[in-house]
Amino acid sequence: MSSIGETVSEMSTPPQPVKSLAIKKIKQILGERGFIERKDEMTPFLTEWRGYYTGDALLVVFPENVQMVSDVTKICAETGISIVPQGGNTSMCGGAVPSSEGSAIVLSMSKMNKILSIDTTNYTITVEAGCILQNLQEAAKAEDRYFPLSLAAEGSCMIGGNLATNAGGTNVLRYGNARELVLGLEVVLPDGRILDQLTGLRKDNTGYDLKQLFLGSEGTLGIITKAVLKLFPAPKSINAAYCAVPNISAALELLNCARVESGDSVETFELISRQVLDLVLKHIPGTRDPLTESYEYYVLLEIVSTKQDDNETRKNFENMLEKALESELILDAAIAQTEQQRQEFWALRENATESQKLEGTSIKHDVSVPISSIPAFYETAWRAILRVEPKARLIAFGHAGDGNLHFNVAEPKNSPSKDFLAKWADINHAVHDVVKQFNGSISAEHGIGQLKKDELPNYKSSIAIDVMRVIKDALDPKGIMNPGKII
Repeated sequence: MSSIGETVSEMSTPPQPVKSLAIKKIKQILGERGFIERKDEMTPFLTEWRGYYTGDALLVVFPENVQMVSDVTKICAETGISIVPQGGNTSMCGGAVPSSEGSAIVLSMSKMNKILSIDTTNYTITVEAGCILQNLQEAAKAEDRYFPLSLAAEGSCMIGGNLATNAGGTNVLRYGNARELVLGLEVVLPDGRILDQLTGLRKDNTGYDLKQLFLGSEGTLGIITKAVLKLFPAPKSINAAYCAVPNISAALELLNCARVESGDSVETFELISRQVLDLVLKHIPGTRDPLTESYEYYVLLEIVSTKQDDNETRKNFENMLEKALESELILDAAIAQTEQQRQEFWALRENATESQKLEGTSIKHDVSVPISSIPAFYETAWRAILRVEPKARLIAFGHAGDGNLHFNVAEPKNSPSKDFLAKWADINHAVHDVVKQFNGSISAEHGIGQLKKDELPNYKSSIAIDVMRVIKDALDPKGIMNPGKII
């Protein structure tokens, strides 16, 4: 049994005349508006949005339908040209950027952006992979339905990329990750065949659940072209509060109380540290602290109801907060009285990443541990970081309701960035070793991509890695699908 690395290394580079003929055929399939090849035009598709990764490509292609994707893939499979599938290019791990070799094509799904159908009775929506997430949400809302996947990048990320990375976001607590929202897929396999599993069935026990192979595969096993997704009743009443809590343990007790008191209707439970709030207030115009005093930790809590003007849910929400205040699970709280106030709360959470970027260099960690382990992990990992860089600043926030923390480390004030970045590997190992200690994951929702490829063998079992290689080798024996990612 050969490993994927062996498969790729043994694959000979196609002779130049063969490659040139293949590129010519691809151009003919797509038409003159279906590709770009000038370096200056390709640059946005070759560079990660954060600027950490930049690659090169033979061509960037824009297929308009699944047959075009299939035809292009067949040519690439026959000639050994690699394909890098790309959605909105919002990856946090360099997963949608080609290598610097310039021997691949980037296959953008941006022209395959249609919403194909909505079945309100079956609570499903069928879309092409290039559909912008926000457009999908709005289409569901227009039919009085709800698609709950929600990310900071939802105005530009595409659903195909969301599925290929098994995106998480703010509503995982109630609805699960992206893979749990999928009923069916259409996928172009590495040999160009079209696997049509576009079913809206919630029960189908006819063998292996093949769609799960491609969800979270980051384009290394095939190209997702369409999806049938679950919809839900549209929320009519959203109760939001910005709560100060004495510590992380109290935050988790508040989570439990909120789930029980609301009949498990908690949709959002976001942990925000004071350091994060200070950066947002410093760098993002128009933001303000909802509370009059400063506290160490905050929680953004939302409980939803599908009933219009649900006064009973609102009353229960306020009673729950009052009880939490009396028992000192919370120290203070602001309750949103209007949708604008609710959006102001969200601005403090959604601008956490942008404010870090404006502040300076940071080393980011997208990790998860069991919810019950969050307090111990937080303290243990922070001590481990300080042993590497005593003047580091911890910028921690995230989806505490599902155990996912963005445990980011900012450079010391008035310190050269290059000195801090020289400790990148040591800080990563410090955090990830603690994650492993608590039986967690080094990638909760962002994926592996290029960023964590070399780290993965240290934190995933050798047997699991071997099984992944076997699957990769079986579906993509020539190693043409998004090479250099995951394994």
